[in-house]
Amino acid sequence: MKLKRILLALAFFALAMPSAAQNPLIADLSEHQIQITTGFTGTQVLLFGTVEPDSDVVVVVRGPEEDTVVWRKARFAGIWVNDQRIVFRRVPSFFAVRSSAPLEEIASDTIRARHGMGANFLRLRPVEQTVSDTELAEFKAGLIRNKQREGLFASSDERINFLGGQLFRTRLFFPANVPTGFYDVEVFMLKDGRVEHAQTTPLIVSKAGLGADVFYFAHGYSAFYGLLAIVLAAAAGALAAFIFRKA
Repeated sequence: MKLKRILLALAFFALAMPSAAQNPLIADLSEHQIQITTGFTGTQVLLFGTVEPDSDVVVVVRGPEEDTVVWRKARFAGIWVNDQRIVFRRVPSFFAVRSSAPLEEIASDTIRARHGMGANFLRLRPVEQTVSDTELAEFKAGLIRNKQREGLFASSDERINFLGGQLFRTRLFFPANVPTGFYDVEVFMLKDGRVEHAQTTPLIVSKAGLGADVFYFAHGYSAFYGLLAIVLAAAAGALAAFIFRKA
C-alpha cells in the first residue's frame, strides 16, 4: 500500500509539471507520522517532489529543540573524570541534510550558514559562556561528534537523485533512538548558488501501543509511577526470596 501511494504521488507530480511556473517547487513525504512501537528498530521515509529544470535541491531535517549538556573530561590521578560542562540552548534533537550535489559546490558558506545547511552551520549558543572562544568551538565540535555517534546527526553522504531532470527523491533514515515530537523537513531549490524557493513539510514522531501508554503514564503521573515501580520491585524481590527459600 505504501508503494502504491508513492507511485500515485509521483504520477500526480508528473501531471503537475506543466504548472511548474506557478509552483516551481513541490515536495512531499511518503508518510507524515512515524509511530514508535515495541521492537522499533528505525525506519526510512521517502521524500520526493519536482523542481524547475537545472536546479539543485537541499533538504534539511530538524527535530524538536532541547537544551544539551556537553562535558569535557580531564585526567586526575590517572583517571578520566568529567571536568567542565557547557549547556547549549535550543539544539535540534535530530538533524540531517541531503543534497543533489556536494554542498560546497552548490552553495556558499553564507547561504549555508543562513539556512543551517550542515551541522557546522548550526547556531549553537551556550546558556552561559564560561570558556574562551577557542574552547567553546571545541565544545561545539564535541556536541556534534556525540550526536553523530548516537546516530541523531546524520553524517551520510547519500544524495538526492533526479528522475528525468525535474522529479527528485531521497530517503531519510530515522534510527531506533529517534526522539518524539514535531519535525520540520525543509526543502530548498537553488539556482546559481542562490535559494530561489523553499518549502517546509511537517513530520510527527510519536510512541504507539503499550510502550506509549507506559511513557505517557510515567511522564503524566511521575510520582505515582515512581511509587508503583518501588512497590513492584519490592514485590518481585519478596517473591524471588520466597521461591528460593522453598527450593
